Amino acid sequence: MATGSSVTQGGLRARLRPGRGAGAARARRAANGSVVDAAARWGLVARGTIYLLIGVLALRIADGSGGSRQADSSGAVQELARQPFGETLVWAIGIGLVGMALWRLTEAVFGASGPDGDKASKRALNASRCVFYGFVAFSVLTFVTSSKNSEGSDATSRDLTARALELPLGRWLVGLAGLVILGVGVGIGVRAARRTFHKHLNRARMSRRARRVVDVLGVTGGVARGLVYAAAGVFVVTAAVQFDPGKAKGLDGTLRSFADTPAGPWLLGLVALGLAVFGLFSIAMARYRRV
Repeated sequence: MATGSSVTQGGLRARLRPGRGAGAARARRAANGSVVDAAARWGLVARGTIYLLIGVLALRIADGSGGSRQADSSGAVQELARQPFGETLVWAIGIGLVGMALWRLTEAVFGASGPDGDKASKRALNASRCVFYGFVAFSVLTFVTSSKNSEGSDATSRDLTARALELPLGRWLVGLAGLVILGVGVGIGVRAARRTFHKHLNRARMSRRARRVVDVLGVTGGVARGLVYAAAGVFVVTAAVQFDPGKAKGLDGTLRSFADTPAGPWLLGLVALGLAVFGLFSIAMARYRRV
């Protein structure tokens, strides 16, 4: 009797498993479908446009023609809004960043492309990317639907740091956050130098010349982006050590700090050029990346 019951239960499990597997497979196919593919590529173009504009704004600051314009995402959006059909362009960028967040969400839930895409660490990383791009998309869309007065990255960084420092163990939390940002920056730069982006490229579709160009864009732009993240992390750690939220800097303040080094505006100009190059790399990835 026990044996018959066992066989019956086993048969029931056997009938149930395919249903669950089929449902998971359908969900995964939907996540990898044409809508998410288009969202990912639109998002990569939007991200690239933002970085390209930030690089241009930082170059203007380096040569003294930037004025009070901020070299960060809010400054890039404001610059875009000044162009013909500017509001339409800002909407396109905001929706593209929503697409980027959606793509990262599907990778967090269903796993990313590649041999290690199902690892828990990869899923967690993509979940954090989803939150980040969701926040940036919200900021961009808020700009276009509001009075167009956007708080810059420096003010936001100071406000968040000040609030965090007021929490129990706030200094330690801020210091840990700074170390994480610093580590992220180092990781971005190292991965770019090692060309780990190759595993995400559909290289079979690329000509030899396209591969060389994307390599130059990816290494140069990735190292510059990693350097900026790492410098921003150092400022956050400094704010924690000195218990001074004013020491924390956003993207604009971090970029301007390069001009205060012995290399002066030349270093800022090189970093700015690198960020613009990363923007071009992101746009190239929109065409060649496996999604």
